[in-house]
Amino acid sequence: MGSMRLRVALASAVVALAAPATASADRYVALGDSFSSGVGTGSYTLSSSCRRSVYAYPSLLAQQRPNTSLAFVACSGATTGDVLATQVQAVTPDTNIVTMTVGGNDIGFADLIVQCTLGSCSTALDNTRASLRTVLAPRLDGAYTTVRSRALGASVVVLGYPRIFSSASCFGTLGISATERAKANELADALDQLTAERAAAAGLRYVSSVAAFTGHAVCAGGAWLNGLNLFSTVESYHPNRSGHSLGYLPLVRAAVG
Repeated sequence: MGSMRLRVALASAVVALAAPATASADRYVALGDSFSSGVGTGSYTLSSSCRRSVYAYPSLLAQQRPNTSLAFVACSGATTGDVLATQVQAVTPDTNIVTMTVGGNDIGFADLIVQCTLGSCSTALDNTRASLRTVLAPRLDGAYTTVRSRALGASVVVLGYPRIFSSASCFGTLGISATERAKANELADALDQLTAERAAAAGLRYVSSVAAFTGHAVCAGGAWLNGLNLFSTVESYHPNRSGHSLGYLPLVRAAVG
């Protein structure tokens, strides 16, 4: 009987060694503002208040990436302060992937573009760009270092904002002059550069979206960004479904695998 039990135990041990280990799901936390929540895609079934969409790049990444568990906390209108106050708690020590877009609301970028449609915004754009570093750099530093400290082993990817406009005009740029469009893009470029700098300083990976969205701005034949939408103004000047699936998603996939 003793030898029989020994053979059974040895056989069980061999089976256990031969069995493949069950891999735990990668925990993915999507932080940030409307460019991450999916404003502009026209469907917000995941959260109507935060306008989280199944067509936003975090949802698409989780759907397409095997064995990935998504904690989707990005919210329309979020600032760096909101990320720290209500979102960063989702980043836990077992988090593997974090993505975010943040900073645009801290400088009122969306409000500036709306101002352009209603009247002159040239001076406001100049002033915002001039004060960008003073206003935004310390806020980005606070958000980035906190995220990094909460998940030291995670792959943290900061995504940038695209240029909204090209040199072309159409109904989608109603009320916005060529000069204002150029200055809005200059502000986007400055924001891109500052975000890249502060993300690097915090040890995070920055992925610019400027090049990827070039040729797909408002008024382009294959636009990835919505122009002015008089029937649903919140959709205006945000990535549409193609902007997420063809613009942001490939950038994130390349960064996290």
